[in-house]
Amino acid sequence: MTALTILSGIMASAIHVVSGPDHLAAVTPIVVDSKRKAWRVGLAWGLGHISGMLAIGLLVFFFKELIPFEAISLYSEQLVGLILLILAFWVFAKLPEKNTAVHIHTHPKKERKVLSFSIGFVHGLAGVSHLILLLPVLSFESTIDSLTYIAGFGLGSVLSMVMYAGVIGVLRQRVDPEHHPKLNISLRFATGLFALVVGVFWLM
Repeated sequence: MTALTILSGIMASAIHVVSGPDHLAAVTPIVVDSKRKAWRVGLAWGLGHISGMLAIGLLVFFFKELIPFEAISLYSEQLVGLILLILAFWVFAKLPEKNTAVHIHTHPKKERKVLSFSIGFVHGLAGVSHLILLLPVLSFESTIDSLTYIAGFGLGSVLSMVMYAGVIGVLRQRVDPEHHPKLNISLRFATGLFALVVGVFWLM
């Protein structure tokens, strides 16, 4: 039962993470900005995401009668949209001009981790509906099964984004700016456009 419980938690959170275009749109530009070990960006986002969900979950549990959680959900979703727009303009601003040499400036590793963790945290806060994914906890008869499901849910959030960031990072390394300048620019523009479209949709 324990193995099935933790697997259920992993699958539920993994589907939630990779099926969210706002999740992918936020992480992809940061991953493309990384030269290597892009999986760390996914790890930071995953840890931030479960931290945000844990924070909103604890607030609901202890202060559900005092805090307007619907308002928190609404404004946090708008904040996610604003963050995506900022990411998009950041990507566009870094694109080299047509007649200039391609020289990509990347952000320090610590800065990318902090940025990714922060965005993941806001994503965790955005949408109290995230808590619906934890409803199976109420059906378990034992505390151990409940905790196992929650642990699997957190693990799935981290692993799924680590894998996504890792795959994108590998593809990014194959697009060398010196040898494939046009392809590199196109890739960066696509990530910026992705973030822009999703950000606008999130603000509507």
